[in-house]
Amino acid sequence: MVTFATPTGTSNIGILGIGAYRPQRLVTNDEICANIDVDSEWIYTRTGIKTRRFCGRDENITTMSVAAGRAALANSGLTGADVDALILATSTHGRCIPSAAPPVATAVGANGVPAMDLSVGCAGFGYAMSVAQDMIRAGSATRVLIIGAEEISMSLDMTDQGNAFIFGDGAGAVVVGPTPTRQMGPVVWGSEGSQSELIQQSMDWKDYLLGASHTDRPYMRMNGTAVFRWAAFEMGKVARRTLEVTGLTAEDIDVFVPHQANARINELLARNLKLREGVPVADDIEYTGNTAAASIPLAMYELLKSGRAKPGDTALLLGYGAGLSYSGQIVAMPPAPVV
Repeated sequence: MVTFATPTGTSNIGILGIGAYRPQRLVTNDEICANIDVDSEWIYTRTGIKTRRFCGRDENITTMSVAAGRAALANSGLTGADVDALILATSTHGRCIPSAAPPVATAVGANGVPAMDLSVGCAGFGYAMSVAQDMIRAGSATRVLIIGAEEISMSLDMTDQGNAFIFGDGAGAVVVGPTPTRQMGPVVWGSEGSQSELIQQSMDWKDYLLGASHTDRPYMRMNGTAVFRWAAFEMGKVARRTLEVTGLTAEDIDVFVPHQANARINELLARNLKLREGVPVADDIEYTGNTAAASIPLAMYELLKSGRAKPGDTALLLGYGAGLSYSGQIVAMPPAPVV
């Protein structure tokens, strides 16, 4: 029997740099309230959201991903030629064919590398981090550009009082690669398909296209109350498991970066975890809304840019959303972004 060569990688992996892109169009609660029977204060009290960004005609998954990816590369001191793979976490790319990742890879200067989309909703960034980490450990890549990008505004029914005010568009990116010491812990991830109907598209595209009536179209629908209860209860367990498998305690956490779905959920999670007094909790949701797979990298970027978190801080990342899918991981915060 022949002996196959086996590549080897490294377990000393970390985030080398981070980038972000937020669309130009600012959408206030007052604008949202023009189509639903609530007021701006009602939205803020229940979600922590004041504004969000929506893509304009010249902005989409590709343009946002390219901008965020280029920024992450620049902040890592690298070019596209220095990465071996690209993972684009998104559930809102407008085309089924081709996937968004290959043309994005070419646009950032990484033409020819393996490039793929990963569709896991709001947990997409955490899933992408796990895949990239395993690729580097196995030796199939040295550096991986990870992008989370969503254009959720195109999937919203702006008359839906359940979720018209929650979501926004944007993109965040990181470069993951070898570091002098281990700076990324294992990912705790999973899904509960039995709860998948809580966040779903209102109808199948085939049903829509073959239907006799086109008075409606596929929209994203969410049972916000049920998702709130599930996240507030289950994600605390995921956070504790993440600490356990990483060999840390809540006392070791310098910054908490939960998915930006609802400020009340995040406050509850932080309180139940009994984090140290004064540990910053990401609150990017106030001005960005829920950007699904882009949520965590955008929140990390803002924490570093504002100085509330420092490079090297031990950060607990927690993502959850459609699926219902979830992920938890502890990482060292990357260098502060320059661009």
